[in-house]
Amino acid sequence: MSELKNLIKESVIVDSIYDIESEMMNIKEEIVLRMISEGVEDPGILKCIFMAGGPGSGKSFTAMDIFGIDKKLVSSFSSTGLKQVNSDRAFETLLKRNGIDPKDLARIEREDKELWDKITKDPGSMRTQAKDITRKQKSFYEAGRLGMIIDGTGHVYNKIQKNKKHAESLGYDTYMVFVNTSLEVALQRNKNRERVLPEELVTKSWKDVQNNLGKFQNLFGGNFRIVDNTVYKPVSKEVVKAAQKFMRKPVYNKIGQKWIENAKALKKAGYIKK
Repeated sequence: MSELKNLIKESVIVDSIYDIESEMMNIKEEIVLRMISEGVEDPGILKCIFMAGGPGSGKSFTAMDIFGIDKKLVSSFSSTGLKQVNSDRAFETLLKRNGIDPKDLARIEREDKELWDKITKDPGSMRTQAKDITRKQKSFYEAGRLGMIIDGTGHVYNKIQKNKKHAESLGYDTYMVFVNTSLEVALQRNKNRERVLPEELVTKSWKDVQNNLGKFQNLFGGNFRIVDNTVYKPVSKEVVKAAQKFMRKPVYNKIGQKWIENAKALKKAGYIKK
């Protein structure tokens, strides 16, 4: 129980970088604190969903269909109680704060190497800051074992494997939704995105993700679903039902079961406000 109390204590420490995050997520401090105190009753508690798919695959639309994530809201709350973890949101916010149109990134990479490095590569770059914000946000959610959607491309298999192992070591049940599309469609959609990426990057990412498809299937086993999103359309009922079934199931991770047991005991003893 002492470990749990320490995690709860750590989770309410808000440093200066959370000023950006709180604005980005539209969360008032009192709501943040309530999330921790009520985490044990959260409908998505100890459920971790990994979204995978290259740029332009339509992961945001798919997450909205399956889990109730509204892609227009930066608050990242879903009707299933899941909190979205996505460094791209923080990155785009920082770009706009610095007067940079996300649609100009491809042009900047071609024409202004110095600015491109400041945005993406230099120590303290906006990309680095965005990742740091997101890392802190994720740690905060993990401290309360709140349900999460980890939104990424999945182009680096070892990263997903490591994050899955970490989540499960904390007690999470894990699941993956792989959003697939053709390269041609991905390139076309990239042109219409708010943050346009260089075509070479989209192509490389798409190929890497495709190469990882079979590995992900093996890694997640029965907790894996593919969504064909070459044409925008509602996610199939089969995929939605499978994901919702996973969400409704009681936590089966033994570590997670013990965490819930301890959290309820602490709440009953008055360490956590009801």
